Amino acid sequence: MAQQTPSLFQSQEDDALAAAQPLAARMRPQKLDQYVGQQHILGPGKLLRRMIGAGRLGSIILSGPPGTGKTTLAHLLAGETGSQFRALSAVTGGVKEVREVLAWATDLVASGQPRPVLFVDEIHRFSKSQQDALLPDVEAGIVSLIGATTSNPHFAVNAALISRSQVFQLQSLRSEEIKQLLQTAIEDPIRGLGKLSVQVEGDAIELLADVSEGDARRALTALEIAVSSTSDSKVTIQEAAESIGKRIAGYDGTGDDHYDLISAMIKSIRGSDPDAAIYWLARMLDGGEDLRFLCRRLVILASEDIGNADPQALPMAVSCMQACEWIGLPESEFMLAQTATYLALAPKSNSAGVALSNARKDLREKKIVAVPPSLRDAHGSSAKAEGRGEGYMYSHDYPNAIAPQRYLDNEQPYYQPNNRGFERELQKRLDWINKQRQSSPPSSDSR
Repeated sequence: MAQQTPSLFQSQEDDALAAAQPLAARMRPQKLDQYVGQQHILGPGKLLRRMIGAGRLGSIILSGPPGTGKTTLAHLLAGETGSQFRALSAVTGGVKEVREVLAWATDLVASGQPRPVLFVDEIHRFSKSQQDALLPDVEAGIVSLIGATTSNPHFAVNAALISRSQVFQLQSLRSEEIKQLLQTAIEDPIRGLGKLSVQVEGDAIELLADVSEGDARRALTALEIAVSSTSDSKVTIQEAAESIGKRIAGYDGTGDDHYDLISAMIKSIRGSDPDAAIYWLARMLDGGEDLRFLCRRLVILASEDIGNADPQALPMAVSCMQACEWIGLPESEFMLAQTATYLALAPKSNSAGVALSNARKDLREKKIVAVPPSLRDAHGSSAKAEGRGEGYMYSHDYPNAIAPQRYLDNEQPYYQPNNRGFERELQKRLDWINKQRQSSPPSSDSR
């Protein structure tokens, strides 16, 4: 049957529907060379680029934060390889929908056409039975599966699917890449805002790019809100800030303020002042500081400045980082506030870091200690003849699992717990261990 030419009315309807789409949807690239970012997988000679050039996609898992272009890339991959494209959402689709799409794909391939691309958004939300339903057709080459996930695919996707797929990690877009997308949207008269002749201040573009946290969709949405809500044809930095829900508070996320405010927060937490910690945190959040940057600094502080004085500090900071990644703004601000106040009030210790520093000082001064024969690896056929492991005292063979053996001949102990928090208990434990160890003479082979 001859393909019917769209009517004038149909064409007008299509144009109207396209114009009604959000800016982020309209600005999706139509060709791979319009795609911004991810050069670590799409650059010349990179694996995914080679797969596209060969026209053989296989099955792919695209993992990365929101707004990094996973859905767009899936569409482009299908287009570049001349494959038909069908999409499923793991949120709304079930086993029935999966089987219907796979039946369609089977008919398509049976008719001699290339295998289609089946895109499953948020594939980590599929149950095991839903993921298992994909396996036979993926193995048989009926479909090229492209799954998108914001989670770690090695934990969130069935091992059977992972083993049959190539996993690509998409990265948050850099600020310069976001600015490139924003500038294109401002100037494009067809898909973008070019027909409006709007002027967006350079500082406004900088702000939108900096606070979007590498999320292109978020940046374009904020730009559209800023343009549509201004009464004249000029978007200022204040209007840009309001469009993305940020209040300008004298904060430069890339300049001196960036380092001064994080320094103030860290020093306030180290100094056990929760009020100051919260204030500096609020300043950075209102200024659009990168959540990942804040989380990383809290994790570092939990180990460096609290350490064993409160062993729960590090797991709490890591949990905060994971929760912020999963939940995002604005709710993740609660996790940051909770963690910052907890760390501020936790007992402080840098004993572990000092111990490491002192050990390295000995290494720099050429105090290199040979591994005693008793502690050397005793595996291998020649180990016994070489005396490896000879004289080693297996701790569990001794009372309290403490053998009277030396493991390092050092004049001064490296780790010296302080008298704060849980390290007080660790010091008692260390004193007790040393007494137990001295109850019998140390093994001569361990020296």
